[in-house]
Amino acid sequence: MEMDKKQIIALGAKMELARREFFSFCNLMAPDFYKKSRKYLAELCTDFQNFYESDDEVLVLNLPPRHGKSRTASLFVEWVFGKNQDEKVMTGSYNETLSTSFSKAVRNGISEQKADKNKIVYSDIFPDTKIKQGDGAMNLWSLEGGYNNYLATSPTGTATGFGCSLLIIDDLIKNDEEAYNENVLDKHWNWFTNTMLSRLEEGGKIIIIMTRWATGDLAGKALRHFKEEGKKIKHISMKALQDDGTMLCDEILSLKSYKSKIRAMGADIASANYQQIPIDVKGRLYSSFKTYTEIPRDNNGNPLFTRIKAYVDTADEGSDYLCCIVYGEYQKEAYILDVYYTKDPMEVTEPGASKILYENKVNLADIESNNGGRGFARSVERILRDKYSSNKTKIKWFHQSKNKVARIISNSTWVMDHIYYPVNWKDRWPDYYKAMTTYQREGKNKHDDAPDATTGIAEMMDNSKKVHTINRKLLGL
Repeated sequence: MEMDKKQIIALGAKMELARREFFSFCNLMAPDFYKKSRKYLAELCTDFQNFYESDDEVLVLNLPPRHGKSRTASLFVEWVFGKNQDEKVMTGSYNETLSTSFSKAVRNGISEQKADKNKIVYSDIFPDTKIKQGDGAMNLWSLEGGYNNYLATSPTGTATGFGCSLLIIDDLIKNDEEAYNENVLDKHWNWFTNTMLSRLEEGGKIIIIMTRWATGDLAGKALRHFKEEGKKIKHISMKALQDDGTMLCDEILSLKSYKSKIRAMGADIASANYQQIPIDVKGRLYSSFKTYTEIPRDNNGNPLFTRIKAYVDTADEGSDYLCCIVYGEYQKEAYILDVYYTKDPMEVTEPGASKILYENKVNLADIESNNGGRGFARSVERILRDKYSSNKTKIKWFHQSKNKVARIISNSTWVMDHIYYPVNWKDRWPDYYKAMTTYQREGKNKHDDAPDATTGIAEMMDNSKKVHTINRKLLGL
C-alpha cells in the first residue's frame, strides 16, 4: 500500500526525531517493546542520551532482568555510531558467547536490509553509517571509512591493540555462587582495571550495566573507586517493586509473577536480581552492630571497666591478617577500645601489638598459639619487658581447636548484642570494619581473621562468666 504525501512527511519527521532523540530511535526500531506508555524506558533512554551528550564520565546502570538493559545498550551503540562514525566501542561480558551476542545485535541492526518499503530500518535513519565490506567478523569489525570501530571481549578474551572511546561492561556475574565468591569478584575488578581501563582513550566514557549481586561486585567497586577519583558519575538504579507497592512495569513483570519468583529463588537472590539489594547485604552474618559515644564512667569521670583485655589472632598464612582487639569489660559487655588489623610480617606486628597493649594498659592478653602464636606471644612479652619496662600485661597463650566457621556462626548473635564499637569505628579501622560488615553466613569468604578474633572475645567473656559463677558457688553465695 502506497503512502500518501502526509504519511511520507510524518515518517520523515519521525526519522529526523530518531536522529536527535535516542528514545525515538528505539521506538522506531522496536516499537513493540519501546512503547511510549513504558515511562521507565523513556527515562532510561533519556538518561543514556544525557550521559553521552554531557561531560559525565561513568554511567552505572542497575536494572531488573528482562527489562531491556542489554537491548537498550546495544541500540545505544547503534545510535552512537549513527551520530559519530569515529567512535570506537569496546564491550565486555561474562564470556565470549554473551559478548558475541551483543556484538551481533549491534552489527545486524546496522546491516538490516529493507524488505518492506513501509518499514523503517537503520539505514533510513542513518544512511551514511554502514559496516565495512569484508570486515564483518563477529567480535571485531569496522564501519565504512573507519578502522576497528567495535571490539567485543570477555575476561578470557583479548583487548590487545584496541583503543576505545566508549567502554561498555554488560553483566559479568553468572550466578549467586560467583556473587558469594570474593576471589571471583576480585578477578573481575582486576580485569576491568588492568585490561579494559587501559584501552580507554583520553576523554572516553564508561558504561557498566549489571544486575546488582554483591557490594563488592564490579558496579559497587566502580562507584566507590571513581567517586574517590573525583570522576563525574551517573548512577541509574531501578527496582522491579517500587516503594509504593507498584511494579516498575506490569507488562514486563506483574506483582503476581514477582512474588512467584521470590518463592522460587529465595529472598536474597530475588532482592539482588530485582531490587538492586546486594546479595551479601541479605546474606551477611552480622546484620547490625552496637556502638557507643562514651565509655562507661563513674561520677568522677573514671572508667568503670573491671579490666581491659586483648584477644590476638596471629596470621596463619602470609595472606592472612593479624588481628589484635583491645576491649574493656563492664557488666558482662565488651567495649572495643582499639584494633590492630594488618598483613604486615612478624617483625612489624610483634612490636606493633606490644605497643597497642602497652598504650591501652591491657591487663590480660589472650593469644592463640596456633601456627607460631606461642613464639609471637613470647616476643610480645619480651618487648613489653625490655622496651616498655612493663609487666602490667599478663600474656596467656592457648591452642584453639574448635572449628572456626562453627565458632563464628554460633557466637554471632552474642557479638551483635553485647559488643560495642566506637561510633566512628568505620573510619578508625576501615579494613577491620569491612571484614566484619561483609562476612557471609554462607559462601566463600576471602578472609575470616576479623570475625574469628571477635568471636574469641565472645568466648572469653563467656568463660569469665562461667568462672565467676563457679567462684560464687564455692563461696556459697
